[in-house]
This record gives sequence, C-alpha cells and structure tokens, in this order.
Amino acid sequence: MAKTVQVKIKRQENPSAKAHWEEFELTWKPGMNVISAMMDIAANPVTRSGQPTTPITYDSNCLEEVCGSCAMLINGRARMACSALVDKLEQPITLEPLKKFPVIRDLAVDRSVLFENLKRVQAWIPIDGTYDLGSGPRMSQKEQEQAYPYSRCISCCCCMEVCPQFNESTGFVGAATIGQVRLFNTHPTGRMQKEERLHALMGDGGIHECGFAQNCVEICPKEIPLTTAIAEVGGAVMRQALGDFFRR
Repeated sequence: MAKTVQVKIKRQENPSAKAHWEEFELTWKPGMNVISAMMDIAANPVTRSGQPTTPITYDSNCLEEVCGSCAMLINGRARMACSALVDKLEQPITLEPLKKFPVIRDLAVDRSVLFENLKRVQAWIPIDGTYDLGSGPRMSQKEQEQAYPYSRCISCCCCMEVCPQFNESTGFVGAATIGQVRLFNTHPTGRMQKEERLHALMGDGGIHECGFAQNCVEICPKEIPLTTAIAEVGGAVMRQALGDFFRR
C-alpha cells in the first residue's frame, strides 16, 4: 500500500467569510515539502472524503527560504512552508494563516503593516540621483560581519506573529523593523538619517512597547540577533531622547 500524507488546512474564501477546515490525503513523495503538497492539491483538488474543492490560495516565490512570502502556521508554529519537510512533521499536518494579519484568502494574509512600519523608520538610504555620489565610505571587516546578519531579513513577519506585544492595541512596530533601524543606523551612509529613525521609534508603537519576550529571536528562520538589535537601538533611542531634552 502506497504511503500517504494527511494535511488539514484552514480555509477562508474572503476576508469576511467564515473559516472552515478541509482535509486532504496525498501520495507521499521523497523530499516532499508543504509547498509541494499544496501543488499536488492544486493538481487534484479533492478532499479526503472525495469532495471536489478549489486549490489552496497561498503566497510563495523563491522556494528557497529567501523571499519570506510563504510564512504560515504549520502545526501551530510560524515558519516557512518551502523549508518545512513533510517527513519531519507530525501528521496530520495542520496549515493555518498567520493569525495577527488580515486574511485575504485561505493561507494568504495582508502583511503590508510591516512595509508601512519600514517606511515609518525610513529603512533605506535616500539618493536623489542628480549627481554621482561616488563610492560610499569603506567599512571594516568587523563592521561588515556585525551588519550582515541584519541584512538577511526576508520580511516573513514570523517575529511579529509570535510577539505578544504586536497587536492592534499597541501598534508595536515589531522586531523586524527595529532590526532594520539597527542595520541602517550603523551603516556609514545610512547613519545620516539616524536621528529621524530614532525619533520614529519614540512615539506610539515605538521601541518602548517591546516587552523583551525574546520570542522573535527564537522563531527567526534566518537566525538574526533581534534581541541584540532591540537592546542596541533601545539604548540609542534613550540617548537621543536625553540629547533632545538638554538641547531645548
């Protein structure tokens, strides 16, 4: 008898529809991951009970844990579907959308809040393009090694999903945004906007909302030192606030 894989998926037709569960039974394949399981469902959208249904809606792109788009709850844990191997998961495998973001359909959610937060802290280096700026300041090998982990952020929002402080009541920007502030504020060119970024973290939803639960650093698929970033940026925000006070 062929080996099978059982998958239980939480589905929702649109943002206002009531959620429901559907179960599927698939033929096992070597090296199978969650994304390939949903591709098999799309090829033959029939539930375990034999009822025709529709393919699962979900986000994915690179399939190499680089783009961060396929984040979802797999067996109750926020992680990437592309790197979640079926052989290492307890069955039935339960798939749910991230719970702290508005559902678009099925497993696809609206994570635009992260990008709004990144705009809020100016997580970029502005270039007006009117003239050649030449090569930027040189960074030492040590500086490069310290900065590189923060550049690995894939905007998956797993850190925000597991953060007890990230919710509608607080409006907390989340660890991913703070990590990018740390990255740009310590960059020789990026630090030109350092004060603006620190001021952005002083208001509602700023870094003071962090309860330092450390869930973010535990869940991060790229092992970014987020708690280090929060501590360093928190100290910088405090120094900026004190400096602003005494310069009045």
